[in-house]
Amino acid sequence: MTAHIENLDIPAGMEITGELPDGAEKVLTPKALELIVDLHRKFNGGRLERLEARKERQAEIAAGKDLDFLPETAEIRNDPSWQVAPPAPGLEDRRVEVTGPTYKKMTINALNSGAKVWLADQEDANTPQWDSVIQGQINLLDSLNREIDFTSPEGKEYKLAPDEELPTIVVRPRGWHMPEKHILIDGEETSGSLVDFALYFATAGQIQIEKGRGPYFYLPKMESHLEARLWNQVFEHAEDAFGLSRGTIRATVLIETYPAAFEMEEILYELREHSAGLNAGRWDYIFSVIKYYRSRGSEYLLPDRSDVTMTVPFMNAYTELLARTCHKRGAHAIGGMSAFVPSKDEAANKAAFDKVREDKSREAGKGFDGSWVAHPGMVSLCKEVFTETLGDKPNQIDNKREDVNVTAADLLDVKSTPGSMTEAGLRTNVSVGIQYLRAWLEGNGAVAINGLMEDAATAEISRSQVWQWCDAGITLDSGEKVTKELVERIVAEEVAKLPGDDAGWRDATDTFTSVALDPEYVDFLTLPAYARMP
Repeated sequence: MTAHIENLDIPAGMEITGELPDGAEKVLTPKALELIVDLHRKFNGGRLERLEARKERQAEIAAGKDLDFLPETAEIRNDPSWQVAPPAPGLEDRRVEVTGPTYKKMTINALNSGAKVWLADQEDANTPQWDSVIQGQINLLDSLNREIDFTSPEGKEYKLAPDEELPTIVVRPRGWHMPEKHILIDGEETSGSLVDFALYFATAGQIQIEKGRGPYFYLPKMESHLEARLWNQVFEHAEDAFGLSRGTIRATVLIETYPAAFEMEEILYELREHSAGLNAGRWDYIFSVIKYYRSRGSEYLLPDRSDVTMTVPFMNAYTELLARTCHKRGAHAIGGMSAFVPSKDEAANKAAFDKVREDKSREAGKGFDGSWVAHPGMVSLCKEVFTETLGDKPNQIDNKREDVNVTAADLLDVKSTPGSMTEAGLRTNVSVGIQYLRAWLEGNGAVAINGLMEDAATAEISRSQVWQWCDAGITLDSGEKVTKELVERIVAEEVAKLPGDDAGWRDATDTFTSVALDPEYVDFLTLPAYARMP
């Protein structure tokens, strides 16, 4: 069933081109649509300016300038007096957060998982397919109104646990770079970020306030404190428009780009009334390292993706700095995602649980206040590990980590990463990247591949590493030089191993090879992939 566009009260200047799923009128309300128009006209120009600034910084790095802590904001970093707002209701204890898309079944499973927080993902674990964008908002609203249930094709019923057992919902909107092509304002495509924010804030977010919490967000892919300032202006405007007090909205920022690692304190400062801390978005961080330094020679060539663990020097420095920065300013430090999913194979399952325990124990020991898991089956383990450190305390913000002293050189020390560049690693990048892209193009953004729950960050790392290795002409452990011809041969061989006919893999293969082998590096794989979506 579908809703009808003529039943909506659409503001002047707005055009909605996508077909509406049943129930769309619940989230495409007059207030929500008016807020989208208002935010677009006030802030889209600033968003586009910030995207241009990213290109300028990338060009400077390509020309030989290195990332560094900003001299012009040294006063903020050196001022010991300022703190972010104290934790908001429902965000005091974040020892385990489960992530996942806002599909109906996954919404119920995440909310019933026993986690403290559910990252309701409208970004990397979702797809920007129009139906997913709107249906996800409907599911969020229905879950807060307790009007959601799901029955599988096998007849299994999914219903919500009692309210007091449910985690706090924190929504991740799309990044500043993603457009929403199905909503035009004054003839312009809108921002996926602003659309996702406005639809949640104006509908489900108001129910959250009634329930004693608030509209909370995870902000992805930011590259500077000026991008955080733009978000803060959006929050202030929305609070004023709805008559809400400052700080009703809270946001945790994912530090998942290389430039943002050098501006953590400034990002907290810009959002301080609205800040809920920082998160170590580690998979996208690796992608960003490759993206920014892809043409800077052998010192910035990374080995196989599996070798780039959280204990290698440049990754360890980044997480140490994040924990120190957050606690210095009274903010939560949230650890990175464990992508392992439970397996029916007993040996594989034990290995996965052992790795998750090791990962979370390391984070808790570094001072993190909680961490992410990608599957409800890992929630209890993560909670158990953090409770071993936290006990009955909701967090360890009082652990200031004053022993940490991370320099710019430490963050830039990619060359000390141990590991090899192997044919097996190249094949994994090709196979996993194409498998994920097929699912993404078909509307599924969270995909279990080889025992891991993958999202768009995996595809970004995979294609970026293929691009960098090919561009640099590195020699693999097999003795072969990585060339366009070698990659094309491996693509054909790996796709031939996948189930289904070749036609089913064509779009995914074409999308992957177009960005992995194009002489001009594409900043985000999801942009050309989105162009292929209706």
